[in-house]
Amino acid sequence: MNTIGLTFADWLIIAAYFGFILGIGWYLKKFTKGENDFFMAGRKNSSWVAGLAFLSANLGALELLGMAGNTFKYGMYVAHFYWIGAIPAMLFLGIYMMPFYYSSKINSVPGYLKERFDEKTRVLNGIAFGVMTVLVSGINLYAMALVMHTFLGWNWDVSMWVSAATVAVYVTMSGLLSAIFTEIIQFFLIWFGLFLVSLLGIIEIGGIDQVFARVPQQFNTLWSTSANPADNGMLVTWGGIVLGLGFVLSFGYWTTDFLVVQRAFTAKDLRAARMTPVLASFFKMAVPFLVIVTGLIALVLANDANSGFKLLEDNGVVNYDSALPLLIARYYPSGLVGLGVTALLAGFMAGQAGNVSAFNTVWTYDIYKSVINKKASPEHLLWMGRVATIVGILISIVTAYWAKSFPSIMDYMQAIFSWVNAPLFATMLLGMFVWWITPNGAFWGLVAGMVSSFTMFLGVKYKWLDESLITMSNVSSDMAANFWRAWWAWVICFVLTIVISLFTKKRPKEELVGLVKGLTAENHNADVPLLKRPEFWAVISLVILVILNIMFW
Repeated sequence: MNTIGLTFADWLIIAAYFGFILGIGWYLKKFTKGENDFFMAGRKNSSWVAGLAFLSANLGALELLGMAGNTFKYGMYVAHFYWIGAIPAMLFLGIYMMPFYYSSKINSVPGYLKERFDEKTRVLNGIAFGVMTVLVSGINLYAMALVMHTFLGWNWDVSMWVSAATVAVYVTMSGLLSAIFTEIIQFFLIWFGLFLVSLLGIIEIGGIDQVFARVPQQFNTLWSTSANPADNGMLVTWGGIVLGLGFVLSFGYWTTDFLVVQRAFTAKDLRAARMTPVLASFFKMAVPFLVIVTGLIALVLANDANSGFKLLEDNGVVNYDSALPLLIARYYPSGLVGLGVTALLAGFMAGQAGNVSAFNTVWTYDIYKSVINKKASPEHLLWMGRVATIVGILISIVTAYWAKSFPSIMDYMQAIFSWVNAPLFATMLLGMFVWWITPNGAFWGLVAGMVSSFTMFLGVKYKWLDESLITMSNVSSDMAANFWRAWWAWVICFVLTIVISLFTKKRPKEELVGLVKGLTAENHNADVPLLKRPEFWAVISLVILVILNIMFW
């Protein structure tokens, strides 16, 4: 493959970015004096800092390459991931769940499961989350390598190892502190570096109206074609969107995935922690104007024989994730390409750093200290966190090659979430809102949910099961199967947890104060003005969400 020409100015911008990021890691190392600094960034952040880091940790390869590529494949329906598939869950986390997470001063989501249920449930989730995190981490490495492969002409192996080494160095030095600091910088880089792609694409095609007019009809609406799966690009009904994505996958990710929740844990007080996901929701709603529009532009150009635009192919298989890098190469002049490449790399490093910092925390506290070395000193735990960072990245390199084998990283991503996050959300929901759910009920319900989801995935993949049994439709896509599989895994976990809890020993109510709604005193808004209350801004966010869905109906 030929290199897409980079000038000296492009190289200078890329080199300056990498040098700056590594320099930040080195500088912040002197502020990382103990385990609380390394794993929790000292719990000193404002809601704005935590909120931007919260969203930036999510703005990795999944958001940029994956969503642009998926828009090419599925059309406007991908916007559901940003709106119904994110905003309600983010607001629910801030308003209802964060008081239980933050006030208990836990270091991780599995840590809450230990306090609410028992050690075995914590370890089960810790292991599942660790596996999921290195799988997702591989996606970010693969995406960084794809950019280097596309723009620099480097082979895949060199690209993978260079990407991994950079992240390993700066996260190892100062942990979550450096991860959050660079995520703030990367948030703005992503917006400034990639907004121009959408703008120039709209200009070339002749306006945003022309973009929608030249996209196939089943690709340019949100809800109006959801009654019949055959009428939309994703081949899914509104039931799959609402139940599978809007409820289970969305709430499962945003309220239980420690990668993003960890950022809210770093807030300086409970109000700031509750505001973190609420503030992030406003930025999240705006991301489709950066990513979805880009995917639609790529689709229009690819359908135009005179445009000369064509996605990459690997061994005859279309690589949907190449849409965004190829548009950068198409539109950005010499010198500006470096900014576009840097913005992409910034996004991937944000996601990768987020995954690694979450992995080292869960491994250190919820597996190593909980099972292997219960008497470990704070100094030893800090050392173990740094070792876990290196090991996690090495494992990620292996999973990056697996991610490369999928036509779209978004399909791969949602499959992983349906195995772990979907059943975990049922466990967390029951644990926080129903006091009589028992430790054994939670453990075995979670096991059943995870096993059933993975079994359904393998059953469809290897043709043991007819996909229509899961999706309840004769036509469906990989994404539709992910939505419905997540829903069934949630139902199985939810029902079994309740049934088993009816016949197993309950914990006394006194032990659950501060962990379960109804047993915990709530005075979050004492003496807080209306304009500073998370609830007020959550309502504003919901109103904007409804308006956007009506506009693009």
